[in-house]
Amino acid sequence: MNFLITGAAGFLGSALANQLAREGHQVRGLDDLSTGDPQALLPDVHFTRGDVSDRPKLWTLLQEVDVVYHLAARVSVPESVLYPRDYNNVNVGGTVALMEAIRDVGARRVVLASSGAVYGDQADQPLKETVTPNPRSPYAVSKLAAEYYVHTIGGLWAIETVSLRIFNAYGPGQHLPPSHPPVVPHFLKQALRGGSLVVHSDGSQTRDYVYVDDVVSAMIAAATAPNINGLTINVGSGKETSIRELVKAVQSATGNEAEVIYNSKTSSGVSRLCADVSLASQKLNYRPSISLAEGLRLTLKRDPRFK
Repeated sequence: MNFLITGAAGFLGSALANQLAREGHQVRGLDDLSTGDPQALLPDVHFTRGDVSDRPKLWTLLQEVDVVYHLAARVSVPESVLYPRDYNNVNVGGTVALMEAIRDVGARRVVLASSGAVYGDQADQPLKETVTPNPRSPYAVSKLAAEYYVHTIGGLWAIETVSLRIFNAYGPGQHLPPSHPPVVPHFLKQALRGGSLVVHSDGSQTRDYVYVDDVVSAMIAAATAPNINGLTINVGSGKETSIRELVKAVQSATGNEAEVIYNSKTSSGVSRLCADVSLASQKLNYRPSISLAEGLRLTLKRDPRFK
């Protein structure tokens, strides 16, 4: 099959592109390299640097493509609070531009990488896809808007669409910016260097941490699974983990009893977040198989930054 992946040089994009290439597919990748690293891609991936809003470039890249994976996005919740217009321009505007190009050129299916963040605070956990979203950040709003645009434009032009609400993915190669870094690689780095682990609020807030290989398996299944047009599907581990529990897991994985500092003055964000993955199991034959402890071990083993 022929694939186009936007955001292909990013954390999830590169893992997906490389696995599809290993399986013998033709893979084209597009990324503006604002955060991505083209060195993370195998030579078999045909990479193009460019913006997801560049429709002429998209028209060229979409020729004879069967399935489009749309992962190009800005992804930091705290950053989105500071720069909501930028997040709207990239995450919403880029999605609309891509769907217009797909309408013009054609593709059988579009798989959108959405986010569990769209749920916001909810009383009942784990979260089913039928729950009414309650986005708490501009990032979450932009992802929810992208879902609606993908499904709506797809429905109007007979393009199959599926949105995968990916929860807290982690693993080797995850981008580690100097400000607002993702918690898993940041904690690993701090623990290995003898630094402190700063926890927002009291650390009781929970998240669903899902290893990159499990996410990639769900994304690949979404390219060919039957009877999923128009669906939104959770992709997580199905396990609820508090930040306090994550700290202990990081300390165990690194063998370093890093000092923990609790900052009661900063917001912990959403209080609980855990995916119900029964729909993914039913529709994608999805079976998350890598525990948090194993995922941390594999991240330390496979990511050269942690050597």
